[in-house]
Amino acid sequence: MKSRTRARSLALQVLYEVDIAQHSAADVYKLRLEDTPLTDELAEFARRIIFGVLPNAQSLDHAIEKYAPEWPFDQIAAIDRNILRMACWEFAVYRETPVKVAINEAVELAKIYGSDSTARFVNGVLGSLAEHQHDLIQQLKPISVS
Repeated sequence: MKSRTRARSLALQVLYEVDIAQHSAADVYKLRLEDTPLTDELAEFARRIIFGVLPNAQSLDHAIEKYAPEWPFDQIAAIDRNILRMACWEFAVYRETPVKVAINEAVELAKIYGSDSTARFVNGVLGSLAEHQHDLIQQLKPISVS
């Protein structure tokens, strides 16, 4: 697994646990870093994803619902939901990751963590979102947490 993919994987694990069990993101992040040591740069990248997505989750969810209405949001599996949030945050809020890279990385995570159809589903939803990237950037006002 590529180094940035490992960082995204760690971020996804944290976001998933926080989403499902409502554990403290800081505590889960610390524990995951013990299990998956990353360089300082990659650990910081994972931290930025986690603490970028969490305060923006409601806005990201709304954007996903709005621009991908053919997939009812309340029926999306938790792992899929968090993969979508991460990718959408990366290309519409963080904006340092090119759209194609964010989508490719999300599809890779979907292949690792999702069901047999997750990769196709994630690719389709993110494709719909990418078509509205400019609108998403305008709509998603980042809530930052350092």
